[in-house]
Amino acid sequence: MAQIGEAATSAVPFTDPSSYKDNLIGTLLAIFGNLLISVSLSVQKYSHVRLAGSKDSRAYYCTKTWWCGLFLMLAGELGVFSSYAFAPLSLITPLSAVSTIATSILGFIFIREKWKPNEFLRRYIFSFLGCALTIIGTYLFVTFGPNTHEKLSAENIIKHVIGWPVLLFLLLEIIAFCLLLYFYKTKDAKYLVVILLLVALLGSMTVVTVKAVSGMIVLTIQGSMQLTYPIFYVMFVCMVATAVFQATFLSQASQIYDAAQIACLNYIFSTIFAITAGAIFYHEFNKEQALHICMFLLGCVITFAGVFLITRNRKKSKSFEPYVAMDTMPALPHIHDKGRTVQPDYNGSFSYGALVNSIPSDENYTPATLAIVQEQHNSKASLAPFYQALDHKKD
Repeated sequence: MAQIGEAATSAVPFTDPSSYKDNLIGTLLAIFGNLLISVSLSVQKYSHVRLAGSKDSRAYYCTKTWWCGLFLMLAGELGVFSSYAFAPLSLITPLSAVSTIATSILGFIFIREKWKPNEFLRRYIFSFLGCALTIIGTYLFVTFGPNTHEKLSAENIIKHVIGWPVLLFLLLEIIAFCLLLYFYKTKDAKYLVVILLLVALLGSMTVVTVKAVSGMIVLTIQGSMQLTYPIFYVMFVCMVATAVFQATFLSQASQIYDAAQIACLNYIFSTIFAITAGAIFYHEFNKEQALHICMFLLGCVITFAGVFLITRNRKKSKSFEPYVAMDTMPALPHIHDKGRTVQPDYNGSFSYGALVNSIPSDENYTPATLAIVQEQHNSKASLAPFYQALDHKKD
């Protein structure tokens, strides 16, 4: 009977009780860190909006509100960075959805983003539904996520790096990255999926190195010196390099595509690649049951759907309305003041300067066409251009 009991006990996967404590600390740090990041972004946006709506001539970095947002962002980033040292990589990375939820809620409350009444159903309902799905998915992948966690000393990291699964994964990532970069640079394939796949490939290496660096720093603080090992500096350089190139590709994507599309696809791609990297580098799912893995993946899919619903209903930023640089007209050399070009006031219409369209909206008019006739002028005097307005027809 004793042998049977021992066999039954050995059949159950053993989990260190301290892993639950570490996972709880890491999860709370990631949640509060993402919340602080969302609050900081809202505070900084509020600072920009308040300056734009007032006659204050100060720059945004001269206001206390903007600096408060910056300090909150640094505190949030520090919390997320520290969370990787306590909890598995596959558990921390999807928690960035908390920032999406908080940003959506703060946009309604703090920034006072308002929608038109006829857009209430399309925007509010789907946004709240997306928040609900994201919360449900977050609960599922936190509950059924990997509970095992190891202390990442320099020796353990070296053992992980030189393993053949990691080397094969790195080889496949390098090949995929080079192919995507070739099509992006040479073939001018500037599709959003291509750019975000490049970001996700770099991001998977970023989170792997962040976990290694933060783990060794925490062990050093606890008394076990890890900063004397060369692997720490190798991981640190890789972390900085991949983060910089990742930000570069995201900046290029933001110049071409809408921010809502980037936020949604980037979250999905980055989470998938990060979970895969955590499973291969740190063996985070080796001791997990199949049911827990399936429920964890289900939670991630539900979270993806929630983030998609949240981001798809964000207002798209209005494109910049071009204006005429009046100093480029040869017949009007003194139309601008002190060498500065005259920029028209943007009020959502195609009017220039103080010429606001006062025609009622229920009447449709065709715009008047101005035919410009320029005459030759000599060196002593110049004639102003003659403008002849054509017929102003009403529909």
